[in-house]
Amino acid sequence: MKARGRRAQRANVPEPPEAAHAATQTRAFTVLADDASRRLDIYLAARLPELSRTRVQELIREGRVRANHRAARASHRVAPGEEIEIEVLERPALTAEAEDIPLDIIYQDDDLVVVNKAAGMVVHASAGHARGTLVNALLHRLSNLPGGGGPLRPGIVHRLDRGTSGVLVVARTDAAHRRLADQFRTRTVRKTYLALLEGVLKPESGSIQLPISRDKQRRVRMTARAGAGREARTDWRVLWRAQRYTLVEIELHTGRTHQIRAHFAALGRPVVGDTLYGAAARPRAGSQQLDPLGRPFLHAARIGFEHPALGQPMEFRAPLPAELRNYIARLASAEPGGAKSAAAIDAALAAFL
Repeated sequence: MKARGRRAQRANVPEPPEAAHAATQTRAFTVLADDASRRLDIYLAARLPELSRTRVQELIREGRVRANHRAARASHRVAPGEEIEIEVLERPALTAEAEDIPLDIIYQDDDLVVVNKAAGMVVHASAGHARGTLVNALLHRLSNLPGGGGPLRPGIVHRLDRGTSGVLVVARTDAAHRRLADQFRTRTVRKTYLALLEGVLKPESGSIQLPISRDKQRRVRMTARAGAGREARTDWRVLWRAQRYTLVEIELHTGRTHQIRAHFAALGRPVVGDTLYGAAARPRAGSQQLDPLGRPFLHAARIGFEHPALGQPMEFRAPLPAELRNYIARLASAEPGGAKSAAAIDAALAAFL
């Protein structure tokens, strides 16, 4: 009777489109005492490091995760001795195809293209993001992109996080890809960012040199608090301070995943809007609570490098997006002495508009 009940329950879960063509592998775990009361999605993401927490949650929603033979929610708290089963569905192979997507091109020639990436755009296809990427948009506009970087990342030599806006350079030939990649590897590329941080940084400038590694508790995050990982260096200087916030200009000397976000979170000063790293969903300014920003207040403002074919120095800038200008203006106006704060913001951002 139990087997029939489980089959009936499973049959009511709609099969995702790829299910008919993808292989599945069932994994089973017995919850230990040390894992008691952990959320089911967090427990499975820790046991299956090859899967992101987002992917685990997708499988749970599809009914492919069971606790003691019953479908369970992501928020289910596991108990010692509980039997957990998960059907890991193999994703179909990703491809990069041309798509007519708006794209802000700052500069292009036969060797490279420089774009101003919008916040919310993923740079290249990955699990959960097969379409709508920067690469899809480039393939629609350019007749040639090199094989360097692989079939899903043609011409890509560096990346920006999905929520980060700003300037990004892409190679258009294999030779340009090699030479640009060499500059990133030898750290001769100059990368300048703007970030608004929660809390007040007391010094006028500083350098964060903490190693970065994958967060073992939340696999979608990085951490600079573990004391181990890959070396990373982030230099910063203060442009403006408020009662609860600090606007900083950042020079990035290494390019680790989520480096800026993880480094400032380690200082207890997360980037405004970056709820993944502990920032408030609705920041406060003066006596007001602002609406959610909906993205991290992080922008790649400038990039400088040597042209891969001509050898001449080049620098490109992406102006601070209107959404970030407007947000910091609202924050400044809500601070005590709003007019003075607004004037200080205008002066601090003059070089980035």
